[in-house]
Amino acid sequence: MAEVTFISADGTTSTTVEGNPGMSVMKCAQVNGISGVYAECGGQLACATCHVYVDEDMPAEFFEISEDEDEMLEATASDRLSNSRLSCQIVIKDPAESITVRLPEFQR
Repeated sequence: MAEVTFISADGTTSTTVEGNPGMSVMKCAQVNGISGVYAECGGQLACATCHVYVDEDMPAEFFEISEDEDEMLEATASDRLSNSRLSCQIVIKDPAESITVRLPEFQR
């Protein structure tokens, strides 16, 4: 299983959970009770309430975004940064993957 680490907005809390290939980072947050990922649209790329900041040490593939995601990132409640992603669009591909994301201060 892959490991997904969520770091709180203030940097004081870090929680690592396991996820299966094919599962989104958003879904990992939901099934493991990670607060701060609201996912109001259920992962349909329609709300931006699953906004996260991908750790800048991650491989370039984690920074590739679609046009639709790029447009939705313009609607985030917290500042959009160069490492902003919607966690519903980050899908675990390899069971050996390790993904680290930071939660923004606000989602709505």
